[in-house]
Amino acid sequence: MSFDKPPLPRERRRTTRGLRPLPELTRDLVAQLRRLVAGELALFKAEMTAKAKAAGIGAGLLVGALVFVFFALCALVTTAVLAFTLILPAWLAALVVGVILLLLAGIAALIGVAKLKKGMPPVPDDLKQELSDDVRALKGQRP
Repeated sequence: MSFDKPPLPRERRRTTRGLRPLPELTRDLVAQLRRLVAGELALFKAEMTAKAKAAGIGAGLLVGALVFVFFALCALVTTAVLAFTLILPAWLAALVVGVILLLLAGIAALIGVAKLKKGMPPVPDDLKQELSDDVRALKGQRP
């Protein structure tokens, strides 16, 4: 007893007629990958340009706001000096306000230095481990 199937009709047989050869498909794949990468890079560049422009406008407006804040603080310092002149001589009132401002600046500087030291170095803590894992994975080794 034979379990051989009868041959398929001619129209159902697999043929390579009408299909493109493998080298041509490979060239097309490489060309499409190049176009895809170029397109992605162009999209990334366009997005980053738009975001940088928006960030630049925002930074400019913040600088403008800081100028107004500076002048407002100058007016408030003058007001504090004038208020102290009601109970102290003018030179002593200006000295008291100046010392208070220097104390506030010193406290802000100390806090800023402490925060800055916490943020150093400006790289992720586990970056070295991640990079070495990536290198091992590229070499085919297990991390």
